[in-house]
Amino acid sequence: MAPMGIRLSPLGVAVFCLLGLGVLYHLYAGVLSNKVAAFRRGRSVDLRELLALCVEAAVQGGREAKRAHDGGVLSSKAKGKTREGAEEMLTLGDLNSHRRMYYLIKNRFPHVQVISEERDYSTKASDAEWNSVIPDEILQKVQSQVVPAEAVTVWIDPLDATQEYTENLLQYVTTMACVAVNGKPFIGVIHKPFTGYTAWAMVDSGSNVLPRSSYNAKSPSVIVSRSHAGKVKGYIDSAFGNNTVIIQAGGAGYKVLSLLNPTDEKYDKADIYIHITYIKKWDICAGNAILKALGGHMTTLRGEEIDYTGSESNEGGLLATVKLNHKELLEKLPNLDQIRSR
Repeated sequence: MAPMGIRLSPLGVAVFCLLGLGVLYHLYAGVLSNKVAAFRRGRSVDLRELLALCVEAAVQGGREAKRAHDGGVLSSKAKGKTREGAEEMLTLGDLNSHRRMYYLIKNRFPHVQVISEERDYSTKASDAEWNSVIPDEILQKVQSQVVPAEAVTVWIDPLDATQEYTENLLQYVTTMACVAVNGKPFIGVIHKPFTGYTAWAMVDSGSNVLPRSSYNAKSPSVIVSRSHAGKVKGYIDSAFGNNTVIIQAGGAGYKVLSLLNPTDEKYDKADIYIHITYIKKWDICAGNAILKALGGHMTTLRGEEIDYTGSESNEGGLLATVKLNHKELLEKLPNLDQIRSR
């Protein structure tokens, strides 16, 4: 007998094909959905995780700056002049801290824009990998919050107060990281490499630093830059009187901490921080975020909020306060354009 063959009707062939396609769909749909999910995770950022990473970056960057200083290998050189004519210094501490901080953040969040004071990317810190451990203090105080990566800009200052760093005025030196979301300061980290103290805060979430119990609005102590003290004195005297206490200090990070109550005792205590010349956003973003998280304010001297997108410079000076009527203080300040034209 001739072998019997299996014949399928056209309907049977159609059913068989549909079943096969169904199996293939379920097999590949799962793979595809996993890939899409992974892609979406890569294009999103958990801000609590990024806060922990910024703390680690500031600490590791500070360690590099301290190592260069303690080893006597500053290799300092002038990288240009500021608008005021002062020499702007660059040291090995700046560069090594920059590489460590920049690549720690970029290696973990490659889709996030990171803006650093330094621009040297010739030597990558190949071992700059984060262990993804979030400290208990952050886990307890901060809730997870996910945002699109394209909404995030990280501003890092690998070594604030470089001039003071070269002069051995180490109390002013900090490393800083700030996260801006849609241009608004949201996470701030200020680390002091030579004492080991770190202040951090996340807006509408938590902080490890607090304001002081009281501030003096009528006769405030005003902290200003060491390099601009002469120019700003007349501005401050005209606002608050000739007997106003003016504190000269280095580093924007240090000046913000002087408004607060850090556990590190090596700080001047100021009521107001004023700066009348232009200033770079990596200098002020971290402090702005910390003050904002604590209910304080940092604005231009015209009362404008500072936008942390676009230009790297803030041209409008700044007024920083905590637990004071910021608007009333702004009204006491002279017109900035008149002061600059003198």
